[in-house]
Amino acid sequence: MIKNNKPARITLAHINDTHSYFEPQSVQLQLNIDGQQIAPYVSNGGFARIATRAKQLKANAVQQQRDFIFVHGGDCFQGTLYFSLFKGKANSELLNALNIDVMTLGNHELDMGNAPVAAFLDRIQFPLLAGNWDLTNEIKTKSHYLKGRSNLLSYQPETKTARWMTRIMDGEPIAIFGVSLDKMADIANVDADTPFVNAFETTLNTVHAIQTSGINKIILISHLGFEGDCELAKQVEGISLIVGGHSHTLQGDFSALGLKKECEYGLQIKGTYIVQAGYHSQALGHCEIDFAADGTVTAFKGKNELLIGRRLCLDASLLTVSNDKIHTQASDFLRQHENVIVCKKDPQLQDLLENKYIPRVRALQNRVIAKVDEDLRHIRIPDLNGGSEIAPLVAESFAHMMNKKGHPVDFAIHNAGGVRTSLYRGNLSVADIAGKLLPFVVPIGVYRIKGKYIAQALEGAINNATNNGVVGTGSGSYPYTYNLDFNYYPERALGKRIAELTLYNAEKGWVNIDPELFYAGSSSAYTMKGKEGYQALTRMEGDGVVTEHSMADCFIDFIQDRPDSLKVRSNKQ
Repeated sequence: MIKNNKPARITLAHINDTHSYFEPQSVQLQLNIDGQQIAPYVSNGGFARIATRAKQLKANAVQQQRDFIFVHGGDCFQGTLYFSLFKGKANSELLNALNIDVMTLGNHELDMGNAPVAAFLDRIQFPLLAGNWDLTNEIKTKSHYLKGRSNLLSYQPETKTARWMTRIMDGEPIAIFGVSLDKMADIANVDADTPFVNAFETTLNTVHAIQTSGINKIILISHLGFEGDCELAKQVEGISLIVGGHSHTLQGDFSALGLKKECEYGLQIKGTYIVQAGYHSQALGHCEIDFAADGTVTAFKGKNELLIGRRLCLDASLLTVSNDKIHTQASDFLRQHENVIVCKKDPQLQDLLENKYIPRVRALQNRVIAKVDEDLRHIRIPDLNGGSEIAPLVAESFAHMMNKKGHPVDFAIHNAGGVRTSLYRGNLSVADIAGKLLPFVVPIGVYRIKGKYIAQALEGAINNATNNGVVGTGSGSYPYTYNLDFNYYPERALGKRIAELTLYNAEKGWVNIDPELFYAGSSSAYTMKGKEGYQALTRMEGDGVVTEHSMADCFIDFIQDRPDSLKVRSNKQ
């Protein structure tokens, strides 16, 4: 029990939702320079720039006699070829190279179950926080057993609290713990024997336990999303700072760069400050926090910084540099913007990338397999211009691969959120597909299911995507199909919204689905588990078969076999 708490001054840097974006991206800005609108491209972000800026911030903190801590708000997995190819090994090595001090578990760390998290824990040199992850009943014979690992701070059922770490900063103990989305089973593939418990109750109990131990300076690293963080701050007293993730919220004013202003940096709610730093390694957040002896924050100063290179370019390839007067003025404007840092790449981290990981990525980027003649739009929920022009092709690619590999299927269903971008005119490489279009490394499976459950799954997915009669998990569940056609009537009662459900038959054309007959389908393993409204798919016969082929594998094979498919623009939905 600590009886004599003291004031403390610290500096904290933070990133979140980096999603394997280790290299810089080309980003187009919208600038007004002396009344003239220009839209230059800049090299933005990447781990080597983050490393440079983090080292600068740490040096500044030391100079000011402030202790420094660097944290990650979760979701480092998935997103680019670096994860597709290296399955988390690059993530652990590069986060170690960044000298991250602590990270909270994100939902995408569990897209492929617990095993990749176990491998990640074997390699990282910092603790992973998962304070509402209950490992009590974990099966001990599993090869990727997690319970008892010293660098995983999980749920403590006997006290209903998160394990927390205590870090002495400026001579004063500061408690740090993490919580993640408690509906993890709905959106990720966490093993069934290791559920997530209520994040709010865990936070409330943990803050009380920390305070009872005598510590009054508390930092929560959360992967609940910005709205969830705000709710926690309203309902739980005693949290000094919430460092967030999940919602990709870039706090601060970047409107002069053409970016949407979401909210101020360090939003304060009832004495708790809330920070989050965007996504995809584009920005680094940092703040200076002064605590009084009683734990209250007496001073808070900080911001998110967009990290960019020094060159302003005329195209997304960043090959054509402009040095005319207006672009020179624009360069000066960016250097003076309080939320922009023109930043060199850290040579050590860049060398690690170039020597160990970039060559394999470049090989796939240079492997062109098709040409896109006209833009193909992806949208999750159809609008007045129609639905996604890509997701139905992805669904068709599942059926194509499964049929080719000896798993005959009648139809395929794919959720819109599994497709991450539109396709634009030009060459299409393996890297474009596996690293951008379909970056999630999730296998495809086959199953036999009655017609009535197909209808229920389609309705459940649309209800979930549109919050129609249910509290949904997001628009990503909206279904796109191959060989299925149907109408959805949103005004009808639950369970009766799908009608005119038909299946395409090569001999008979479109025929009505019989509710009691079995049909063979294909979907991702994620969808087959009944996630995000697809619960009816769990009524399949047996467990189905999950293959070794990923979404990207299927689409690459499909495009190579049928290159003209990218010219097909029809979508019956």
